[in-house]
Amino acid sequence: MAQLLPKALLSAIDELGKLPGVGVRTAERYAYFLLRAGGTTNQKLASAISELQSGVRHCPVTFALIDADEEVSSLYSDPTRDKSLIAVVEEPLDIIALERTGQFKGTYHVLGGAISPIDGIGPEQLHIPELLDRIKKDAVEELIIATNASVEGESTALFLQRYLKDKNIDVKMSRLARGIPVGVDLEYADQITLSHALEGRRTL
Repeated sequence: MAQLLPKALLSAIDELGKLPGVGVRTAERYAYFLLRAGGTTNQKLASAISELQSGVRHCPVTFALIDADEEVSSLYSDPTRDKSLIAVVEEPLDIIALERTGQFKGTYHVLGGAISPIDGIGPEQLHIPELLDRIKKDAVEELIIATNASVEGESTALFLQRYLKDKNIDVKMSRLARGIPVGVDLEYADQITLSHALEGRRTL
């Protein structure tokens, strides 16, 4: 059977299809868009991708993503941020969601994932020792465990609670409130969400 598409286009489709959440049809649309867009668009995209590794690094304190020429995250070095309050998140992009609320004035600590034995991720792969160092160095008073409402996120939160207790670390620990999202019927809520909604119920 004759080849239906040029090799260069097939190669682009194949590479785009390796991106998370991108299926074959979406990869085909992306590749065809780039083909039609022409040189300038493709050059800008190629330049942005090539500069990812050299232009971005992890903050050595918080493990948030920072510019390569920055020493530490601006959210940590900012004197107006409360270093005694840390929100512990799984991934760097989780910080964006919390910052968009405009309600959190503390600092962050990125674990670098969540405990997931199936994926071969244990506590030793996470930035937990560095968190302990920060608790002592910054005289942290409260940790807000802001891991995801998933089995892995819950397991990680429980591990942190037990780990700090075993290490005799005296710090207040809290968990982000969980509940039923606005506009969602009870029948469509998962078990974890419903459990947290019951635990965090309020008196009317």
